[in-house]
Amino acid sequence: MPADPSKTHLSGKANDVQVVVVGFGPAGALAANLLGQAGIRTLCVDRSREVYGKPRAIALDHEILRILDNIGVAEAVSPHIAPFDLSEHFGVDGGLLRRIGMVGTPYPLGYTPTMVFTQPPLEAALREHARRWQSLEVRLGTQVTAIVQDEHGVALELRDAAGSVGRVTADYVIACDGASSSLRGMVGLTLDDLDFDEPWVVIDLKVDADKLGRLPANSAHYCEPTRPAVYIVGPGNHRRWEIMLLDGEDPREMERPERVWQLLSRWLGPDDAILWRAASYRFHALVLREWGRGRVFFAGDAAHQQPPILGQGMCQGMRDATNLVWKLQAVIASEADRSLLDSYGEERSLHVRELIEQIKQIGAVLCERDPDEARKRDARILAESGGVPATITRQSVIPPLRAGLLSDSARDGTGSLFPQPRVMAAAGEGLLDRVCGTGWRLVIDAESQRWEQDELVALSDASRGLGITVLALTRDAESVSPAIRSFGERDGILAGWFADHAASAVLVRPDHYVFGTGDAAVTTLALIAELGTLLRPAAGALPSQRTAAA
Repeated sequence: MPADPSKTHLSGKANDVQVVVVGFGPAGALAANLLGQAGIRTLCVDRSREVYGKPRAIALDHEILRILDNIGVAEAVSPHIAPFDLSEHFGVDGGLLRRIGMVGTPYPLGYTPTMVFTQPPLEAALREHARRWQSLEVRLGTQVTAIVQDEHGVALELRDAAGSVGRVTADYVIACDGASSSLRGMVGLTLDDLDFDEPWVVIDLKVDADKLGRLPANSAHYCEPTRPAVYIVGPGNHRRWEIMLLDGEDPREMERPERVWQLLSRWLGPDDAILWRAASYRFHALVLREWGRGRVFFAGDAAHQQPPILGQGMCQGMRDATNLVWKLQAVIASEADRSLLDSYGEERSLHVRELIEQIKQIGAVLCERDPDEARKRDARILAESGGVPATITRQSVIPPLRAGLLSDSARDGTGSLFPQPRVMAAAGEGLLDRVCGTGWRLVIDAESQRWEQDELVALSDASRGLGITVLALTRDAESVSPAIRSFGERDGILAGWFADHAASAVLVRPDHYVFGTGDAAVTTLALIAELGTLLRPAAGALPSQRTAAA
C-alpha cells in the first residue's frame, strides 16, 4: 500500500467499491446484507473461513427479528429461535423475588418480543443469504493489515490465507472486527471503561432429552452471595449457565470438564448431557469514545462490549449496523449531506451507554456478594412489589433514542420504536413492513381524525421531495386520497399508539425509530420541513457528496 493516499485515489477515478465491511459475524453479516439489498457496491472480508461452530450470543429481540425480516432472512433463521419467556430471580434463601417476562399479545412489533437462539446456524443463514446480492462480494480468509484514508476515500491492504497481498479502495469502511478489533488500533481510537470487570465462566450443554425434566422450566438468576449464577433455557435441548468465578479461581482451570461438572452438580452430571462449550470471560463495560474517524466507522463488539445481563450484546451490534447503513445509503445516493453520518455515533453511543448503566445497576443488585446486604436486597425487592413477586418486562429496560437525527419539537413518542401490527391493504394482509414497505414513512391517523383533501395533497407533495412514503391508517383500509396508500389494522395497536402519544401523524425513519410526531397538518408539515433541513443543511452540500460517492 502506498504511504501517500493521494497516489491511491487517482483524481476523477471512482473507488473500487463504495463500502468495505470488515468482519462477517452477526453485525458485519447484517451490514453486508443491508448494503447488498440497497445495491451498494460492497466488499466484505473476514479472516475466518467458517462460522464459529459453538454458541456465544444466545438472545435477540423483536426489533432485530424485524430487521432480519426486512432483508428477507427471518424465515431461514426461525427454526433456530425459540421464545424467551419467563426468567425468575431467586434470593439468598432460594425464595422467588420477581419474574422478568415479555409483553403480551398482540405483540407490538409483530414478533415474540424476546427470543433465544443458537448462534452458529443463524450466522450461517445470514452468510448464505448474502450470496443473493449481486453488488456484494465476500472474501473469507482475508484480513486487513493496513489502512489509510484521505478526502477521497479509504485504501486497505488485504492479506489472504496464502499470504498474497492486495489493495482495495472504498468510499467508506464499516469495522465489525470484534472486541479485539485491529482496525480500532490502526485508526487510533480508544475505548472508555465504564467500570465493570467481573470473571465468569459460560457453559453450554446439549441435554439428553430424558434429562430435561430435571431442569427448571424457566430461565433463572440465582442471586446467591456465595456464587451468583444464571441459567438460560435455549432452543431445543440447548441449556446455558453463566457462573461467577470467585477470587483465586483460575479462569482456564475452571473451563476444564471436571471443574465444569462440579459447578453444575446441583443440576446435572456428565452422564446427562454433552458439554458443548465452556469458556471463561471477563465481562466488561467498554464503549468507544469516537465511533468513527473520517470515513471509517465501527460497529458491534469493535465499538462496545457489555455484560450479558438482559442478553443485549448482539442486539446492540445489529442496531449499530442498521443505524449506520441506512445513513450511508442516503449519503452515497446524494439524498443527504455527509453530516448525517455524525448522528451515527451520537445516537448509538448514548443508547449503548444508557443501557450499559442500567445493566450495571441490575448486575450490582443481582450479584451482591455480601450476605447481609443480599438479604436486605431481597427484602427491598419484595417490599417494592407489596410482598408478592412482581413481573416486569425486558422491553421496559431498553431505552429510546434521545439524541441525533430527531425532531427538535421533542413531542411525545420521538425517538421510540414505531410498532408493526398486522395490517390489511390493497396489496394484501400481513405485517406492516411487508405490506406497506420500509424506508422513510409518514403515517397519518385517518381513522380517528378527519383530514381535508388540501391537507393530504400538501403532505403528499412535501413528502415526495424527500422520498417519504405517505401511509394512512383508516377504517377497513378505505382510501382517503389517490396519492396516499391506505391500510387498516385488526388489533388496534397503532390506534392505541396514536392515542397514547396525542398524535395524529408520525414520521418514521428507515430503522423504524420515530423522527417526530404531529397533531395536525401544520405541525406535520413543519416536521417534514425540519427533516429536509437536517438532511440537506447547506444548498451547496449535495454536489460535493455526489463527487465523493462517485
